[in-house]
Amino acid sequence: MNDKAKVAVFGGGSWATAIVKMLCENREQIGWYMRSVYAKEHILNQQHNPNYLSSVEFHTEQLKLSNDINEIAAWADILIFAIPSAFLKNELEALEVSLEDKVVFSAIKGIVPETGQIVGEYFNEHHKVPMDAIGVITGPCHAEEVALERLSYLTVACFDEQKAVEVAGYLSSDYIKTKISDDIIGTEYAAVLKNIYAIAAGIAHGLGYGDNFQAVLMSNAIREMKRFIKRVHKMKRNINNSAYLGDLLVTGYSVFSRNRMFGNMIGKGYTVQSAKMEMNMVAEGYYATDSAYKIAKKHKRSSKTPILDAVYQVLYQGKEPVMVFKKLTEKLD
Repeated sequence: MNDKAKVAVFGGGSWATAIVKMLCENREQIGWYMRSVYAKEHILNQQHNPNYLSSVEFHTEQLKLSNDINEIAAWADILIFAIPSAFLKNELEALEVSLEDKVVFSAIKGIVPETGQIVGEYFNEHHKVPMDAIGVITGPCHAEEVALERLSYLTVACFDEQKAVEVAGYLSSDYIKTKISDDIIGTEYAAVLKNIYAIAAGIAHGLGYGDNFQAVLMSNAIREMKRFIKRVHKMKRNINNSAYLGDLLVTGYSVFSRNRMFGNMIGKGYTVQSAKMEMNMVAEGYYATDSAYKIAKKHKRSSKTPILDAVYQVLYQGKEPVMVFKKLTEKLD
């Protein structure tokens, strides 16, 4: 482990807060950029985030907090982004510091909607970060359970194995187990897709479908995920590993899943807009659905992605969930 490397987290939400908590187990100082001046001042004065995971108390002497993205980007060697993908491009427009000599890890689990790119590709193309200096932090790991220090597992992916090992070490603790991977593209797409499938699970629950159907839905979802990822990035991978199947299952079933919650609202009759307004957190799967659907069409896989297609029809074509899911039931096995 490189004790001299400076690590910073970008984002003020629940997942960013959880990552800072993990890093504080191993690092003397953590950089932390958040947009909210109020939240920053509250953390400095009250030792906890007022809006997310408020039970987590920080030793503020460990934190280098700032509302200036350039200050934290210039200070850090390893930058971990946990800003929702829908806001990432806008946040980075204020960035004047070059990232070309930085190591960037994405913990976002979304697609940048303005470009239709996964986050790693976006940093590579628009901020000139070399691909071997880009990584992904993923896995079945809800922020709320990190706050409770319940045993959780993360996969840290990077083309450069040493960088993956290093960041995995920074995150590991008695309650966080880590493994490494070189499948940076596949794990990132899996993190995107599982949110869409969680929305499908939520819609089904809201419509009154039971556990039997949910099991079939998840069984079909992992196979759909495998086909999709194989088409966009073919390499040897075990889709049953926790970064793929595990993350899908926890996001599809957990009461902590904001994407399942969002889908549940839709199934119960909320409009898309009213469901978005009701939630105080971003459901990444909403934005990912549009981008993933277009990617699937580009690769001529729309007929092989019935669950993705169904969610797209409900969220973006305004079709009735009852009718869409009735048709979907005929396509699953």
